[in-house]
Amino acid sequence: MPDLTTSLDRCRLLADGTRLRLLALLDQEELTVAELTRITELAQSTVSTHLGRLREAGWVQDRREGSSAWYSLAENELPLQVRALWSALGEGLEDPVLEADTRRLAEVQAARIGDEPWPDSVALAMSRTWFPGRSWEALTRGLLGFVQLGDVLDVASGVGAVAELIAPMARSVTCVDRNARVISRGQARLSHLPQVRFVQADMQELPFPEGHFDQAIAMSALCFSVHPEGLVQELFRVIRPGGTLVGITLNRHTHKRAAERFRHPQLGYEPDQLQALLENAGFQVQTCAPTSRERRSPHFEVITLIARRPA
Repeated sequence: MPDLTTSLDRCRLLADGTRLRLLALLDQEELTVAELTRITELAQSTVSTHLGRLREAGWVQDRREGSSAWYSLAENELPLQVRALWSALGEGLEDPVLEADTRRLAEVQAARIGDEPWPDSVALAMSRTWFPGRSWEALTRGLLGFVQLGDVLDVASGVGAVAELIAPMARSVTCVDRNARVISRGQARLSHLPQVRFVQADMQELPFPEGHFDQAIAMSALCFSVHPEGLVQELFRVIRPGGTLVGITLNRHTHKRAAERFRHPQLGYEPDQLQALLENAGFQVQTCAPTSRERRSPHFEVITLIARRPA
């Protein structure tokens, strides 16, 4: 843990407007010196000098990709108090210079699209260029029109964000979480959806009979599981023959501090390892592979899994 002097030094760096501009940009996107120079319209030497100071103080991290160096906010490396300070400061930043930086950032992001594979270019265009009514939320809700669900189990559901999305297409959605406060908040949030219910329980010991659900959702639940083999077996048990398990989890990584911060007992999974877990429990695996890589540092890769209990 850093001492008081180190923390104060980090905070003093925020007194410079140029460094604030750079941090605000790097909090949104991983960028090169050339891109930062284009966005801020400052001399490259000025940008490099300030980046060096921010990196030395632990605010910024960099990675090499060929001959290029990419910089990003070192959010996971900063002490909790410093992250909280930046979060509070960043939310209140409103300035014409910062607004101009953001507009030029969008131009830089758009310029990259031509170098991306087609699926990535579509994703980038959607996330970085605003058009009325077009967003990932709108796309998700629209595509759910193709979905017809029965009785759905959502393990490690939190306050029911996924349940809220799928409820109109499901006969019922049962959200399971072990945190009583989370359950209470979820019940209050989704009280207007009669087909959604919340159950406080350990996902390793589900309080449901065998074959109780048509579908089960495990969104990041595997990273929170102390005994993943047992969790997968429990999910197999409560899914009806012919039913489906859908989930996402992190690919195997080495970012222990991030795992500790989010209380993940598991540092992700190797795809072959995860597929073996599913098959050993009795599932027929349709998909179990990395499907995306986060652009923001530390660039976690996400595995999508789709498996069925044989009829």
